[in-house]
Amino acid sequence: MRIMIIGAGYVGLVSSACFAELGHNVVCVDTDSEKIKGLNQGIMPFFEPGIKDLVSANLLAARLQFSLSIKDNINNVDVIFICVGTPPKKTGQADLSQVFQAAEEIGRSIKQYAVIVTKSTVPVGAAKKIRKIISANYHSEYDVASCPEFLREGTAIKDFMCPDRIVIGTESLRAREWLVKLHEKIECPKILTEIATAEMIKYASNAFLATKISFINEVANVCELVGADVERVAEGMGYDKRIGRAFLNAGIGYGGSCFPKDVRALHHIAEENGCLFQLLKAVIEVNSQQKWLFYKKIKTVLGNLEEKSIGVWGLSFKPETDDIRESIAIELIEKLIEDGAKVKVYDPVAMANAQKVLGDRVGYCFSAAYAAEAADALLIMTEWDEFRNFDFNILRGRMRQQVVIDGRNLYDKAVLSSLGFNYLSVGRQ
Repeated sequence: MRIMIIGAGYVGLVSSACFAELGHNVVCVDTDSEKIKGLNQGIMPFFEPGIKDLVSANLLAARLQFSLSIKDNINNVDVIFICVGTPPKKTGQADLSQVFQAAEEIGRSIKQYAVIVTKSTVPVGAAKKIRKIISANYHSEYDVASCPEFLREGTAIKDFMCPDRIVIGTESLRAREWLVKLHEKIECPKILTEIATAEMIKYASNAFLATKISFINEVANVCELVGADVERVAEGMGYDKRIGRAFLNAGIGYGGSCFPKDVRALHHIAEENGCLFQLLKAVIEVNSQQKWLFYKKIKTVLGNLEEKSIGVWGLSFKPETDDIRESIAIELIEKLIEDGAKVKVYDPVAMANAQKVLGDRVGYCFSAAYAAEAADALLIMTEWDEFRNFDFNILRGRMRQQVVIDGRNLYDKAVLSSLGFNYLSVGRQ
């Protein structure tokens, strides 16, 4: 099939490359001229394992192209995916201005039947507004649908090609048949539903996963008070098939471009419709407090942070990505700087993005070991495998104070204690 994807961000670019890999002809459109120029030269705008090779292969096969223009590429397109950003407003409400701008341009440019699909995360009712915008300019036949994305940064290609499910929301039988055909090579359950339900599935899914994280973090806080080990608690819970082990990882809280935004947006949707949704309010509050409980640990061990040297491992909000949006690490580093600490940082891929935010207020290190050199404390912020597998024998005698404060529970306390480190983690004695 012939596909247009509007937006060359994480979702749009990964979807473009993967649909092309499945044999479809894809044009990916974005308004950022530098990004499009780079993509046509094989330069990726972000780090995602496997994306560079996938894009390059499909550019070479002429199944994938990048463009600045919707109008010049919309003729004979079968399906149009809207994959633009929906960042949060100060109220928590999703900002749909980019979605509506895309819809307006589609309405001005489209000449024949196509299925117009929102893959961006949008609140219930967005599709109706999209239809209204398109119909103001285009008076012939088309359909609107919702196929929310469930891609995780760091495993996005695998998540696209081997998903747990594909959600197809539309009231049109014709659009449903086209979208089922489009995804026929992907073997997984296809959930066929109406648009409103499809839109809600995405928000509810992310909100539930965030709830699991906040829940286990509260359990971790109780574990510290009563002498239990949250890692063993989570393991014991996870064997129950009704619960599962995924997302029961205690730490410093969730961040990134999805969970914080989507949880706040769902809470806002509920309030707009007269529902308090007190559970989500608690999820947000718990996540906010978790990082400050971690910061309190730092202060308890080191006391006054003025002129203290602190090494930080991890800047991205999760491993296998360079994304620092709503990264807990960045927020805590800002606080450390405010309190007078001298901070040195290391991350395998996210330092360039972090430098745009932190500037010259921190030291950027070429290795994990160098970031810990002569430090009063080492903070573990992101669970990269490089950190998980680090040999702490290398750091013996090289830190000013042998303090390791682990926000991701990567290490065995007995092992680090035997090497002379004062090791603190989350939810464990």
